[in-house]
Amino acid sequence: MTVRRALVIDDEEGVRSSLCLLLGDEGYDTCAAGDASAALDWARRETFQVVLCDVRMKGRSGLDVLPELVALQPEAIVLVMSAYGDVQQALEAVRRGAYDYLSKPFEAEELMLAIRKAQEREQLERENRNLRRELGSGRSKRALIAASEGMKQVVDLVERAAEYKTTVLVTGESGVGKEVVARTIHELSDRAEQPFIAINCGAIPESLLESEFFGHARGAFTGANEAKAGLFREADGGTLFLDEIGELPPGMQVKLLRVLQEEEVRPVGEPKPIHVDVRILAATARDLEGEVATGRFRADLYYRLNVFRVVVPPLRERPEDIPPLADHLLESLMRRVGKSVAPIGADVLAALRAYAWPGNVRELENALERALILARGPELTLDLLPFAERRATPRTEPEAQPEPDDPDTSAAEGGEDLSIKRRGRALEERLIRLALARTRGNRTHAARVLEMSPRALQYKIKEYAIEPLNPVSGRTDTGEQ
Repeated sequence: MTVRRALVIDDEEGVRSSLCLLLGDEGYDTCAAGDASAALDWARRETFQVVLCDVRMKGRSGLDVLPELVALQPEAIVLVMSAYGDVQQALEAVRRGAYDYLSKPFEAEELMLAIRKAQEREQLERENRNLRRELGSGRSKRALIAASEGMKQVVDLVERAAEYKTTVLVTGESGVGKEVVARTIHELSDRAEQPFIAINCGAIPESLLESEFFGHARGAFTGANEAKAGLFREADGGTLFLDEIGELPPGMQVKLLRVLQEEEVRPVGEPKPIHVDVRILAATARDLEGEVATGRFRADLYYRLNVFRVVVPPLRERPEDIPPLADHLLESLMRRVGKSVAPIGADVLAALRAYAWPGNVRELENALERALILARGPELTLDLLPFAERRATPRTEPEAQPEPDDPDTSAAEGGEDLSIKRRGRALEERLIRLALARTRGNRTHAARVLEMSPRALQYKIKEYAIEPLNPVSGRTDTGEQ
């Protein structure tokens, strides 16, 4: 539970004690100061959510010290108190940064009501700032949807990581939303008002990497007609997101490591380094541990990046997230496309949940956008989904389960099994068996071939009761090669 702290500033000891007792009963950890000097000492050392300050005190008055208190405690709710109040004094207190003005004597309920109103107003203003920032940046189409346990763990890690400047490595398959995770970390951090610069490390030619990252001086090389700041300096004070970090060539890995260690960049053609304050978030779909083992990625850079790891599970492992995620994406797509349809129906949601989504969230968004554009009526229908097969008339009799090794097995005599769920599972099991056979039972390599995590593969092996390979023959018990 978060500790709430309050600072009471009044030169009368009895008033200080009474207010501290009152706030203590409301769950606040209180500190007291009898004059402006003691109050500023507290404000420099601690963080407070509420500050109560008397106007008339020995030495400097509450109005005189108010601007300094507000500057030292920018997130605090500051309330001014006085037994000699008038309208002009109240207006002056608000002008100098106070949230409200209370005339002594006042009831306990009056004080707590003023605090609650100020908290509600501050929360509303914070939400409005976040909304304006989100709408202004055009990032509102994606969000961290966390209905599944796996994504709830991701959200918990994101919230923890946001509080610190720690380097974060986000891993997961292509399309799972690694950049969304990185943006959320930035937007929850104290750098939210500063730049968020994202770059795909695999999209820049190797010859231009150093200039793009660190900048260059005018005339540093042929074609450098103007000086360039570089991504690190553009992100100064904010966050730099290095997507597909595993694509960096070895030479650039060395230079990036030096920047992370020294917090300095040296633009091409400049004689002196320049200090930068940048938080690094990195992401990759590659198995960086494997890349380190083979020498394709520097171990020292890997350990520097892998301070705090966030693993985003693939969409097929979190079907609970698909309905709310689909609703959220469709709402954003309707605004972008300028076309409206009814909420997604139960049959379409069932098909979305049953599909394996090898392209993850990106594929889901593309499928919904295609369906939205093709829709002629007020609803999205199954035939608009890109993976939908021709559907026969629904049968009321129970359908037989097809054999796992043959996804084309008919479910009923004279007809084709059109169940996406059953046929998807059968195909998934067959692919897993083939991958295990081709890698001679090496589950790490098989997971890489299948583009899934080793933990997910282990789960699927147990789910489908797949026997280990015969060490002599190199075959599974089914004889599949």
